[in-house]
Amino acid sequence: MAPKLINKSSSKVTKINNLKIKEINKKLKEYQKFIKTNFDYVGKNFAYEARSIHYNEKKKEKGIYGTASKDEIKELKEEGIETEMIPWIEDKNN
Repeated sequence: MAPKLINKSSSKVTKINNLKIKEINKKLKEYQKFIKTNFDYVGKNFAYEARSIHYNEKKKEKGIYGTASKDEIKELKEEGIETEMIPWIEDKNN
């Protein structure tokens, strides 16, 4: 029977990786809080609303955020409408 090998440093690596993940999640939640406070949520109507603003059909004092498919994002960019995608962490307390 072969001896079992233990890598003690792997538990340190795991702890470091878990800390990094927590830091990233914390920063993402800070960004999300900023976005929720300073932008209007348009849900799945993001592409429509972005076009309305871009083509001056609709003026907004605030920016918008919501959801869009990859194809919609691609089409918006092709039309010259600037968009950014960010990872979104759902709040588990809802």
